[in-house]
Amino acid sequence: MNSVGEACTDMKREYDQCFNRWFAEKFLKGDGSGDPCTDLFKRYQQCVQKAIKEKEIPIEGLDFMGHGKEKPENSS
Repeated sequence: MNSVGEACTDMKREYDQCFNRWFAEKFLKGDGSGDPCTDLFKRYQQCVQKAIKEKEIPIEGLDFMGHGKEKPENSS
């Protein structure tokens, strides 16, 4: 799946590969220490935020999950 911003698609694929490798090879085997993909995620997130702004996609009122955000208590 491509990213919202064309310029972000390669970053998305790189992050997806990193995360999937970490998830399968570490997390599912009980090693939940650290996420080696955090820097990739942050770069990709910045790219997406820029693309959203450039395309003037309305996001007011939307709550996004991501690194550093906790799931609200009242959500399922």
